[in-house]
Amino acid sequence: MIPRGRVLWSIGGLVVAFLALQALPYGHDHTNPAGNVEPAWASRQARALVVRGCFDCHSNFTTWPWYSNVAPVSWLIQRDVVGGRQALNFSTWNKPQANAGDVASAVQDGAMPPSYYALLHPRATFSPAELTALIRALAPLSGPTGDQARPPLGAVIRVATPGGATPSGR
Repeated sequence: MIPRGRVLWSIGGLVVAFLALQALPYGHDHTNPAGNVEPAWASRQARALVVRGCFDCHSNFTTWPWYSNVAPVSWLIQRDVVGGRQALNFSTWNKPQANAGDVASAVQDGAMPPSYYALLHPRATFSPAELTALIRALAPLSGPTGDQARPPLGAVIRVATPGGATPSGR
């Protein structure tokens, strides 16, 4: 049997270690860059589905939940957002998007959104009809990839500001 004093010291050590982790700066940079340009969505409903399932990691409109300030969870969230924005960013559609050609198939194959994301964000769970509509909304974005993944001239129709508002109020 483990002595009670040793258990208390162990618990105290874990609490101190947890509190010390909070001082590390990584994972606390919760910025949403301005200057957003989105793809030409087929409809408001199409955009709403993409916002629900993709925007937290793949746009400049990330919603940072309270637990995104608690290490080590904050590190994982920061990593996912930075990586997601680098792979595909719906807010910088005027720039090349290396993974634009794979986005619909990633959703269709179940790779996106990740299952762990849906556990913490139930709104990112889609019915079969919504999933089909989401894939249809993303399919037109599948075009050239890599340096060629620049949308055609005139394809960008909305310039959004943080919070989702647009100059036209849509």
